[in-house]
Formats: sequence, structure tokens, C-alpha cells
Amino acid sequence: AALPCRYVLCEVVSEDPRCRQCIEDRAVGLAVRDAIGRVHGDYGLACCSISFTVKYLNAYTGTVLLRCRKDSYRLLCSALPFVRQLESRSQRYPCFLHTLHVGGTIRTCQKFLIQYNRRQLLLLLQNCTNEDERQCIQKSLLSCSLTEEKSQSGDEEDDDGTA
Repeated sequence: AALPCRYVLCEVVSEDPRCRQCIEDRAVGLAVRDAIGRVHGDYGLACCSISFTVKYLNAYTGTVLLRCRKDSYRLLCSALPFVRQLESRSQRYPCFLHTLHVGGTIRTCQKFLIQYNRRQLLLLLQNCTNEDERQCIQKSLLSCSLTEEKSQSGDEEDDDGTA
């Protein structure tokens, strides 16, 4: 039987625009493991590493989905605020991970992300200064929708415990 997992949805926040180019699975995974090791030591790192993986990453939006075992997700979440930089090609980019949601499935995280993005767009809409900006954002809002698709392999649950 597969061990139950938790999915932690985060966003990479950085003032350095070059940080986006170094957001890759390996860099995020290393930064998170480093933070866990610093905060919880070898024991915490071993507990979290068993099924820890970067499941999804969107460098354009800075969205990251991490997977870990259910019994160690609190260790993972408590270490995330200590991620201070991402390293890529010997360059270090200061940033932090903002935890948005913790869910039991990838699907619940997707649903949360859609609602979160809608709320962000509505905030942008309220801060518009002219009609052109307003129409552009309204068009973006209208294009947001969650469509039900038949899963061919059951990937959205993905609780098989493989890394």
C-alpha cells in the first residue's frame, strides 16, 4: 500500500527579476533540503527526504508544488520560511517561499490555485487606473475556468509513493 502524501503549494517570491530564470526543480529541491537540514538536522532531513519531490514547477508564475509523506509535512512546512535563496550556475538569487496551501491531492491544490489567482486578479482590477487596464484584466478573468477532464492514468492523485 502506498504511503499517504501531502502536497505543499508555494510561490517563489523575489525582488530580483533574474531569479525567475533559475527556478528549476533541482535548485528548489536543494534549497528546501538545505533549509530542512539547517532547521531540523539529519533526523528531520531523513524524515522529509523519504518521498520528498518537486512535483510541479512553473518558472513563469513562480508556482511550486512539493510532495512529501503525510507524517513529515509539518517538518517540511516549518523549514520553508528558512529558504533564503536559490542557486543556479554558481549564482545565488535571494528569494523566499510563500506557502499558499497544503492539500492531500494535486487536484485540491489545483483548485485552490485557480481561486487564489482569481482573487489576485480581482485585486488588480480594483487597483486599475484607467479603462484599458480594466478591460485587459477583465479579459484575463473571463478566461479563467476549471474544466473537468477524464484522467487517463489517475495522475492527479499520485499517492503511489514513488519519487
